[in-house]
Amino acid sequence: MRWIWIDKFLEFESGKKAVALKNVTLAEEHLHDHFPGFPVMPECLMIEAMAQTGGILVGEARRFREKVILAKIKKAVFHKYVRPGDTITLHAEIESISPEAASINGEIRRGEERIAQISMIFSHIDKNLAGKKFPEENFVFTDMFNSLLSGFISSTEPAA
Repeated sequence: MRWIWIDKFLEFESGKKAVALKNVTLAEEHLHDHFPGFPVMPECLMIEAMAQTGGILVGEARRFREKVILAKIKKAVFHKYVRPGDTITLHAEIESISPEAASINGEIRRGEERIAQISMIFSHIDKNLAGKKFPEENFVFTDMFNSLLSGFISSTEPAA
């Protein structure tokens, strides 16, 4: 099973920045266990939502030619809880990008209120120097991820 932690993109500027939206609801089973009686969105899932937002931004910047995976969380600072009924936006901006890797700076907001600051590094695993072989197909950017970009870029098809 693959979980998508963002609902849609609100803004997408190729190679520069993206803003994604996430509606948090009690329909998400994990909220019933974290914490009983005081459900909050786990911080690790907010990090994953930022990784998906930033990863799609980085992947699209290079026309999905590489398999982009989260390599390192440089910084993750949380200021507020996110509760069912909240709508959060994930703001990602590319800090640097090269054939081997990319980094983003991100911020999660509820309206204008800052919830978290997150910075990450992504690896383009096809271009890594470890000598490992990976499958030819792009197992990272599936049709589910590509469908999030409909309306923002002319072609969401991964490049061959």
